[in-house]
Amino acid sequence: MVSTRTKSYDAIVIGGGPAGSTVGTLLAEKGREVVILEKSKFPRYHVGESLMPYCYFTFERLGIVDQLNERAYTQKHSVQFVTSDGKISAPFYFFQHLDHPAATTWQVKRSEFDELMLDNAREKGAEVREETQVVDFLYEDGRVVGVVAENATGERYEINAEITIDASGRDGVFQSKKKWRRRDPKLNKIAIWTLYKGAKRDSGLDEGATTVAYLEDRGWFWNIPMRDDIVSSGIVAERDYLYKDTRDPREIFEREIENNVWIKEHLSCGKQFGEYWVTGEYSYRSEHCADDGIVLVGDAFAFLDPVFSSGVFLALKSGEMAADAIDAALESGDVSASHFQDFGERLCQAIETMRTLVYAFYDNDFSFGKLIKKHGDLQGTLTDCLIGDLVDKDYEPLMKAIGGITELPEPLSHGRAAIEAKA
Repeated sequence: MVSTRTKSYDAIVIGGGPAGSTVGTLLAEKGREVVILEKSKFPRYHVGESLMPYCYFTFERLGIVDQLNERAYTQKHSVQFVTSDGKISAPFYFFQHLDHPAATTWQVKRSEFDELMLDNAREKGAEVREETQVVDFLYEDGRVVGVVAENATGERYEINAEITIDASGRDGVFQSKKKWRRRDPKLNKIAIWTLYKGAKRDSGLDEGATTVAYLEDRGWFWNIPMRDDIVSSGIVAERDYLYKDTRDPREIFEREIENNVWIKEHLSCGKQFGEYWVTGEYSYRSEHCADDGIVLVGDAFAFLDPVFSSGVFLALKSGEMAADAIDAALESGDVSASHFQDFGERLCQAIETMRTLVYAFYDNDFSFGKLIKKHGDLQGTLTDCLIGDLVDKDYEPLMKAIGGITELPEPLSHGRAAIEAKA
């Protein structure tokens, strides 16, 4: 039974993770009345600890750079790639390309990081309701005008708003309701990951580096050194390969450690603790990024393979871009899908750039070293991509150069605002 008690807001945000906190904070700062509905009670565990340098500029706008520095998170200066036999490529040091404080980023503890961001939204004026999930949407003449929410006691009630933002992460509440989720045609990977205490760390500037360690023709490991002597380590590969002789994640993980010299060396002196997590349906994009009265951001819209640590960045950036578009829409009194056409085009273009790099990464005949040897003038442009300078930037020369070595993926036509069906 749905309670009759209702309240109207300018904006409802579904989800209090990085995307939801970002859009909620920025709209509240613009004077909009915002409520954030988060199904969990923070702090809670979440994967995705490694940040791209260009996250800094959203953090700066949110006003939390000093707080992040105070947390003494592991500083990340670079990304390095390691072959299965242990050979390390020259690291991509961000400061060699970017003369800005953003060149030093962080490996964060997501439970703390997400809570910091949600608290910041509260402080900036957003109302936050934790342990509250959205179970349905309210419509008026085909436009989303609010949600049906359920609190921790099971009480259901309606909330109305001019605009609703789905930032519910991989749950993709609206995407699921509309059956909009479309998997990437080739990126059919799964991930298994866990945490280690006391694992080996590299020295100096490389101590906090994100390491991508290849498995020969099969997939790759991530290695993310965090604060408190903790390392996040995970494997990404095809489902059929990982499940070839068992579905036990511990057995699979321990089996694959033996297939990379660097990973084995670094993890063998540490002690695994906690759970082994598994996730599938790794890469997808929603049919649309917006409909009348609703906008999708972060993982509720799309998720790419995590090889370049783009998840949090895309959550932050899509939240920031959406906040600006939504504020303009509210100001104009028009929250129809057509108002978010430009938002969708810009966001999809940025995602496509990173998607091309992901496809290239999985081609055994491609390497960044081979690319730069052939096109040395594009090294800076490639680094721009890897640090997250993705929005409103022309990467056609880089894409053309990559296409000379490996086959480029066909750009996905979906993901834009839902206006074609109404035309």
